[in-house]
Amino acid sequence: MRTGLTTLAVALLLATPAPAQDYAIFGPEVGSALASVRATDDGQAVIAAADAALTRTPGPLPVVHTEGTLPGQGIRDESLAARRDLPAMLDFALAWRMTGERKYLEATDRFLKAWAEVYIVSLNPIDETNFDALILAYDLTEADLPTETRAAMDGFLRNLAGGYLDEMDGAPKHFYTNWQSHRIKIAAMASFQLGDPRLIERTFEDYQKHVASNVLAEGTVFDFYERDAIHYVLYNVDPMMMAGLTARAHGLDWFDWKNASGTGVSSVIDWLIPYVEGEKTHQEFVHSRIAFDAQRLAAGQTEYAGPWRPERAVNTLNLASLLDDRYAPPLEALLTTTERRPAMWIRLYRAVRPAPQTRPVATAH
Repeated sequence: MRTGLTTLAVALLLATPAPAQDYAIFGPEVGSALASVRATDDGQAVIAAADAALTRTPGPLPVVHTEGTLPGQGIRDESLAARRDLPAMLDFALAWRMTGERKYLEATDRFLKAWAEVYIVSLNPIDETNFDALILAYDLTEADLPTETRAAMDGFLRNLAGGYLDEMDGAPKHFYTNWQSHRIKIAAMASFQLGDPRLIERTFEDYQKHVASNVLAEGTVFDFYERDAIHYVLYNVDPMMMAGLTARAHGLDWFDWKNASGTGVSSVIDWLIPYVEGEKTHQEFVHSRIAFDAQRLAAGQTEYAGPWRPERAVNTLNLASLLDDRYAPPLEALLTTTERRPAMWIRLYRAVRPAPQTRPVATAH
């Protein structure tokens, strides 16, 4: 972080749009470096997953919908099956960068184009949060894709970014909860991938508004009191950290931005650490105000009850430690107690990412 800048200078620096490179998280330098991890266990695991999916036919739906549904309801099961395309295309893209074998690039092209041409943006952020994998796959392959695919993907991403940003100009459904966190994640990743400074600026404004209203003075989030569950604390801050990681890849520090109470997303991680380390415990969903939480438990989804288990924070602490090294020790301690590991793309990204160069964080005003 730079020092010696006045608050006004910082505000002007962050408020003035600048040309942005068109990627979300996996920039050219990171993409090129992936070849160095091809022979690692993680690299080989991704290549094996990509090989296993090569015979898969893209199965995009015009809309996916799982939010608020139980198994067997509506199009939930079809949506879950279709959404398996998303991590598959990220595996293809990672394998392409690690090996340079065109079969993986061609598979990524086939899946990206199919989804960009068939899927209609619904603006339900819970249904669409998994499209982060599609955006990362595009990061890794954009420069090598046919013009037709790039045009289709750019139009798709503009619909995502513009749609969510326009919606957040008002008071969309659940704008004070994790829904808004997922809107911000999708808008941030799509806006940076497009390299559009105005969309990025609008997303940061929404990020600040959400931190101001959702992160409370004691360092937790509104969702914790509504759902009585650390599960929803993670579901709130993970997408915000994905937005922060996207900004960090472009030299911007959103993660440490604080609201008028002096709290931000990093404060929520600080609040979480005692639960990860076992100093505090919590029984999940006991006093939830949301009827659907009880319905899930009644339907046999037992993960929505009982004591919160620290291993559930593996992905969360991995994202946090990518944004701030001080979270590396609790992460390493946690990893010694569980076999659970973060998403594979996070492991590969951690192995090859350059040292971050960040601009100053803004102050609340």
